[in-house]
Amino acid sequence: MTDISENYQLEIQTFEVGPVMTNAYLVGDPISKIAVVIDPGADGEQIVQAAKELDWKIAYLWLTHAHFDHFGGAAQIANSLNHPIEVALHPEDQPLWRALGGAPAFGMGEFDPGPEPTISLQHGMQLNLGNHAIEVRHTPGHSPGHVIFVIESQKLVFCGDLIFNMSVGRTDLPGGSWDQLLSSIQEHVMTLPDDFQLLPGHGPATTVNQERRANPFL
Repeated sequence: MTDISENYQLEIQTFEVGPVMTNAYLVGDPISKIAVVIDPGADGEQIVQAAKELDWKIAYLWLTHAHFDHFGGAAQIANSLNHPIEVALHPEDQPLWRALGGAPAFGMGEFDPGPEPTISLQHGMQLNLGNHAIEVRHTPGHSPGHVIFVIESQKLVFCGDLIFNMSVGRTDLPGGSWDQLLSSIQEHVMTLPDDFQLLPGHGPATTVNQERRANPFL
C-alpha cells in the first residue's frame, strides 16, 4: 500500500481583496478537507463560497500580521460559517489588532475585527494542516509581530508584507523598523534554497533566487 501522505500537496487558491489589493490565500488539505485562510483582508464571503465549492472546512485564520488589510474579512468568514474557527497571530501584534490594524488612521473607519486571536504564534512553532507541517518564523520589521509561514515540503513561503516581487515591506508605520526588516529577510528568507516560491501579501509571486539576484532593496 502506498503512503498517500507522501504523494499529495496542499492546494492553494489566491484572492486579491480589499482597497489595497491584498493577497488572501485559501489553503486546503485535499485529504482531510480542512482549510486555513491566510490573511483574510476582505471579501470573506467570497472566500467561504470558494471553500464550500471545494467541500473544504475552514478551521483556522492565520495572520502574518495585524494591519487591517490582512484581517478585515475575518468577521465575514466567521459569520458565514456554522462552526467556530481559531485565529492565529503573534502576540507582539495583538495591540495592533486591538487598534483595528490602523484602519482609522487611513480613513477606513471602524469595522468588526472578527474572532479574537487565540493561537499565539511563536518563532519556530509548527502548525499542521493535514499531514503537512508549516513552520512559523518571527520576522519583525514591517510590524513588531510579523511572521512568515514556511512549508518546506512544498518549497513555499507565505511571506505577508516582509518581501515582495522586486520590493520589500514598508517600515514607516508605527512599530516598523528598516534594520529589523532587512535582518528578517536576510536571516529567514535569503537562507532558504533558491527554488522556494515566495507568496507575498501584495503583488505577484516570486522566488528566493529572483529576489537574491535582482531585488534592488537587498
